[in-house]
Amino acid sequence: MTDMQDIAAPVTRDDARRRLRRDLRRRRRALSARQQRQAATRLCQRLHQLPEVRHAKRVALYLPNDGEIDPTPLMPWLRDRNARVYLPVLKPLTHNALWFVHYHHGTPMVTNRFGIPEPCTRHGAHRARRRAPWVLDLILLPLVGFDDHGQRIGMGGGFYDRTLAFTRRPGPRPRLIGLAHDCQRVERLPVAPWDVPLDAIVSDSRTLRP
Repeated sequence: MTDMQDIAAPVTRDDARRRLRRDLRRRRRALSARQQRQAATRLCQRLHQLPEVRHAKRVALYLPNDGEIDPTPLMPWLRDRNARVYLPVLKPLTHNALWFVHYHHGTPMVTNRFGIPEPCTRHGAHRARRRAPWVLDLILLPLVGFDDHGQRIGMGGGFYDRTLAFTRRPGPRPRLIGLAHDCQRVERLPVAPWDVPLDAIVSDSRTLRP
């Protein structure tokens, strides 16, 4: 009789992505608070040099969570250049999609179902500030991992991929730049057909152009 322990179940692409995602999230969570601050500073220094960032007037970024590299030190620099900053908000009544809301120091915030702060959209004054992604100039999105070929992997919920699927079609679209710690770099990532291509990937140590 064949020993069932000797029969290895085939590893699917989805299995490989899940395992890799867990490992990469552990890597970034292992960084100390000092390492996180230093990485954020180096990241923003790199972003300052990119023409997509320097010329953008409507920029979406994110509040870091789960060890993600922090883009928020970029905010004062953007505002000094008269750029408006937006944050992603979970879109109600639509599965796994986002819209974007203008953010400033006085913006009322709530905690979404994942425990992440986001601008409150229930207040009438802020309801008018919601924006669809195609009206933005630039979206800076968090990555779980990336490789030297410009491939990337996210958290697995598909929020950005669903929201940005329109960028595959002709028409106005924002520039898309993925952000990550350099320790989240791997040699080669398994690619999924729904992954939306990025214009660039920036870490605290490198800038990649797919």
